[in-house]
Amino acid sequence: MKEAYHKWYSPNLQEEAELLVFGYAGRPVILFATSMGRYYEAKDRGLIDSVQWFIDNGDITVYCPSNIDHRSWYNKEIAPAERALAQQSYDQFILEEVYSRATAETGRRDIITAGCSFGGYHAANFGLRHPDITQAILSMSGIFDISSFTDGYLDDTVYYNNPMAFLRDDNHPDLWNLKLTLGTTWADSCLEQNQRLGGILEQKKIPHWLDIRGDQPHDWPIWKQMFPHYISTL
Repeated sequence: MKEAYHKWYSPNLQEEAELLVFGYAGRPVILFATSMGRYYEAKDRGLIDSVQWFIDNGDITVYCPSNIDHRSWYNKEIAPAERALAQQSYDQFILEEVYSRATAETGRRDIITAGCSFGGYHAANFGLRHPDITQAILSMSGIFDISSFTDGYLDDTVYYNNPMAFLRDDNHPDLWNLKLTLGTTWADSCLEQNQRLGGILEQKKIPHWLDIRGDQPHDWPIWKQMFPHYISTL
């Protein structure tokens, strides 16, 4: 399996960024790490191995960036407004630095976003904010309401980085073209969040698949089952 490592200074993050890329052709998949996760997490946890067939077959190229959760939503040392601004800088980093690399390398403009747990938040947040460049969103045990990270504070930046909030009022026509999968289980700690987002999608008649399977806990074994299955449906 072809693997490449990239490191550069990010003007959006104002720090060095690192990225692992798996594959040589096909549709780009931006795979977000879990809470405060690093770029190598998906490889170390076996999530990349679970989709190796698709990578080797030239169907997908997977881009694994680190996140900056420790500087944004999880950073209790700064005010909620600053946490939201940090998240906004991460969105710009993905758009201007990771997405641009992915499209240049693969020649494909439309992407798949994917992630587990808090990575599911990032996948949904980026994909729903940029439906014009996103073909599919694959969230596995994701959370979608970040109000618990804002201490009751609300401004436009918080609102537009909270999928459970902004999606209700968003009528971008490309939302109805997304292939949106919400994977969860009956024992998942994020089950209720997935059901709530699924309810909003249902009310707006946005096509989606709320996949509630089994009673496995919120952990890597079920995600390694979900990810290749969801990729196969595309």
